[in-house]
Amino acid sequence: MAAGLGLGLALLVGGCASVAPAAGPAGAQGGASPPSPHGGAPVAAPAGPGLVAAPARAPVDPWEPLNRQVFAFNDALDVALVAPLARAYRDLVPSPVRTGVSNVFGNVGDAWSAANHLLQGKLQSGVEQGMRFMVNSTFGLVGVLDVASEMGLTREREDFGQTLGRWGFGAGPYLVLPLLGPSSLRDTAGWLLDRRTTLPARVDDSGDSNRLTLLGVVQTRSELLAASRMVTQVALDPYLFIREGYLARRRNQVFDGNPPPAPDEGQ
Repeated sequence: MAAGLGLGLALLVGGCASVAPAAGPAGAQGGASPPSPHGGAPVAAPAGPGLVAAPARAPVDPWEPLNRQVFAFNDALDVALVAPLARAYRDLVPSPVRTGVSNVFGNVGDAWSAANHLLQGKLQSGVEQGMRFMVNSTFGLVGVLDVASEMGLTREREDFGQTLGRWGFGAGPYLVLPLLGPSSLRDTAGWLLDRRTTLPARVDDSGDSNRLTLLGVVQTRSELLAASRMVTQVALDPYLFIREGYLARRRNQVFDGNPPPAPDEGQ
């Protein structure tokens, strides 16, 4: 399910993430460092006479073997169930209705985004996102219409994982969650709070909540059908492509598009 969602995340970095061909399941490339026996970051190549061993990169994916198994499960579920549902939804539901559904889910998320802006000390954008939520909730018919964007109040998504990042918490190891897709230890902790603010979580009836959850997943997946085809075509190793795209995008989001150099950059 979220394997498909992760495909879209990888394409939202501002361009396709540049991922070196992977050692391991995708096959080692000539001159590349050999894979770690535990499936993590490549280890340094042994130094021979007159050679200096290349330093090993910090492992961002120490649980890669397990992550790849979860990725394969998510991908199989997406191919068998979620993507076909998304295609049927796209083909059968008129575009204005799909836009309205997306707007309603997005409007509920705007209220939580406003709170996260404020928690990060970004008062002006927090107030603007709060105004966006109020305008669309009233004049936009409970968010069906995106009146606020026409007034210049554009959506600026913030979640609690980003807030934790702004408070100084590192991303931690990369994770692929069953059904939910790419994440990190920090973002998983943030998601535990984020999920309580979603539209399905605000509905008391469990049946209605489950139906809204399914609708939200199918709606989001329908928006990423083209992205999933592109990743399939360009990525030698979709797992690595999505992982690098997700981590780069989240780092960019935490620092509002201006991340500091990584520890191994600028040396």
